[in-house]
Amino acid sequence: MADAVAQRTIDPIALRRAFGTFVTGVTVITTRDRDGNPRGMTANSFTSVSLDPPLLLVCVGKSAASFPAFNETQSFAVNFLHEGQVDVSSAFASKSADKFQSVKHDRAHTGAPVLTDSLTWFDCTVHNRIEAGDHIILIGRVQAFGTSPSAPLGFCRGRYASVKDPLPAGWLASQDMIIGYLVEAGNRILLRGDGKGGWVLPTAQRRKADSRLVLDGGEALSLVPENTFLYSVFDVADSDPGYLIYRAELNRESTEAALPDGHAFFAVDALPYEKITTHELRAMLRRYARERQDKRFGIYMDTGDGGRVAMIDGQSQSWTQAASE
Repeated sequence: MADAVAQRTIDPIALRRAFGTFVTGVTVITTRDRDGNPRGMTANSFTSVSLDPPLLLVCVGKSAASFPAFNETQSFAVNFLHEGQVDVSSAFASKSADKFQSVKHDRAHTGAPVLTDSLTWFDCTVHNRIEAGDHIILIGRVQAFGTSPSAPLGFCRGRYASVKDPLPAGWLASQDMIIGYLVEAGNRILLRGDGKGGWVLPTAQRRKADSRLVLDGGEALSLVPENTFLYSVFDVADSDPGYLIYRAELNRESTEAALPDGHAFFAVDALPYEKITTHELRAMLRRYARERQDKRFGIYMDTGDGGRVAMIDGQSQSWTQAASE
């Protein structure tokens, strides 16, 4: 009986469908070939392996066009996709020669291309390479990584799947500072719903001093670039990342119809403090409302004894003008 079971033929199509019932995320794995050209492909065969040392693994099919590059490389990156990146997944699953033309990418530690708008990325050196049937298993040692609070892109039964409530309370949203924005339009402040009846500030992955601010959900706001300034630096809890809060002003040509879903403006004197999710954010918004009334703003820095505020007098001006005075 044992021999009969061992010799039974497995239907590869049925097996693929059975494997596909396991809900996974979607990743784009990237590297550079021997000529330095970026190469990448969509994959969902990712597994975390170890925290000490920090190891992960991905599987690369030997029939993939990018297989020779991954089979030779000494470094690679794994990029988790967020729910707004179905098009990125499709592009990297194709045989297109211009996959990297449609995405922003950068170098972090090893030189492997890191997709800068991904949900999470890991930059790895090759720890081990194992033959496994029609695939190779790449075990990577994590050299650097980054993450964001966006919702992940899921995959199940051969199609994309949505993930509900992806960011439970207390989850570490980022190893870096969370960047929040006090976006003002007239006498109103922009807030973002947290999906649970509360309100928080809009957040972005990085601060850029130009007229276009890309929020964590991928939406963009048009700002007045010369009116963007650092406003507050603080922690919410020892286990959470800190916050960098910037003041900003919405471009007057923008309309509320163009606001991202889940965002709304509130009058400065009618902010919903009782629905602001943390004490620190409530205190910061109350200070902003007071300082705005006095037209005299300060920069707050969190300290163990309650923090420090450095007041700023006068109107903003360009650095060239200030340096010439």
